Amino acid sequence: MESASIASRLPFDPAAIARVLQPIETARGLPNEAYVSEAFRTFERDRVIAKTWFCVGFGRDVREPGDAFPTDVLGLPLLMVRRPDGSIGVFHNVCSHRGAQILTEPCNVAKRLRCPYHAWLYDLDGKLIATPHIGGPKTSETPGFDKSEHGLKPVRFALFWDMVFVNLSGDAEPFETFIKPLTERWGDFDMSRIRHPGAVGSLKLDVNCNWKLAVENYCEAYHLPSIHPGLNSYSRLEDHYNIEVEDHFSGQGSHAYTPLLVKDGPGLPQFPDLPAKWDKAAEYASLFPNVLLGIHRDHYFAIRLEPISLGQTREHLEIYYVGDGSVDTTYDATKAANLQAWKTVFAEDVDVVERMQRGRQSPAYDGGVFSPAMDGPTHCFHRWLAKRLLVA
Repeated sequence: MESASIASRLPFDPAAIARVLQPIETARGLPNEAYVSEAFRTFERDRVIAKTWFCVGFGRDVREPGDAFPTDVLGLPLLMVRRPDGSIGVFHNVCSHRGAQILTEPCNVAKRLRCPYHAWLYDLDGKLIATPHIGGPKTSETPGFDKSEHGLKPVRFALFWDMVFVNLSGDAEPFETFIKPLTERWGDFDMSRIRHPGAVGSLKLDVNCNWKLAVENYCEAYHLPSIHPGLNSYSRLEDHYNIEVEDHFSGQGSHAYTPLLVKDGPGLPQFPDLPAKWDKAAEYASLFPNVLLGIHRDHYFAIRLEPISLGQTREHLEIYYVGDGSVDTTYDATKAANLQAWKTVFAEDVDVVERMQRGRQSPAYDGGVFSPAMDGPTHCFHRWLAKRLLVA
């Protein structure tokens, strides 16, 4: 009786989620409420995403000392800062006084964070350092109030390959454990050499879909012939292979990657000492839950999926090149062409993921089915979420 009562209060049918975990030949996909229900979104945030490592930004979002960058996890406001010593801090973006959001836009705050409501001041370590008029006009102290107990609340975080990951619950596995399967798979690449080229390496794209549909679309190659005919003309469907690392990431690889060249322009610098297997190979992985990665012998990219609302996602693309020499203007035309090429590919996906979002409104859809040969990476992602929903 108690189990039935609990199930009746859940924002999903446990039986529908359990069907996701069946073998791919008989499994169903996530039910519609996973994409269209606000109650599901809240449950997903608080009981799943908060307990893992979620990407909220890039180190380059706070490049200079004093830079501050407001971000969030499905509506829960956070704040990244770059301290004077070059280190990064992440805090809940709410004042300890009356809970006002401190910053709403990126800016440089020098050495202090100021709440706009009553002008309480915090340093970049989150310490409360000034409380104007707390004891009355022109009186910044009051008996019994200890500023050291009312600083900004820190958030557990990790900086990895310029991505900033947070663990809201504070009790997820060590980040090194979380990321180890990826670092082992791509261990041939010396990622200490990646360099960002500035504006020519960044792109933002707004898509009217739930963030999970962007993950699902990215991790499979099945749609190449119909959605990316240009890409499929030289990196064909038959040149691709599936990647499935249970509970960590899934995606696809290509045996037909060719570095981009422009007329009268040099090829881009490449990662040194790569084994021969990477001569024509590239891999694209959805790192669960919200990062889309691509590794090639001459560049690397990361896409942070920012869930703006239940049915809207912002994709933040950052492309990195190899070595200090890659930022030289000699390569400007090639880097600009590379950004445009990826922009074209990602723009081609927009219509179909928005169609899937609209389709999730239909009671005729019950999660769909999977192709055992082609949809393994998507089913891998569905299993990752389904297992965590059932545990929660």
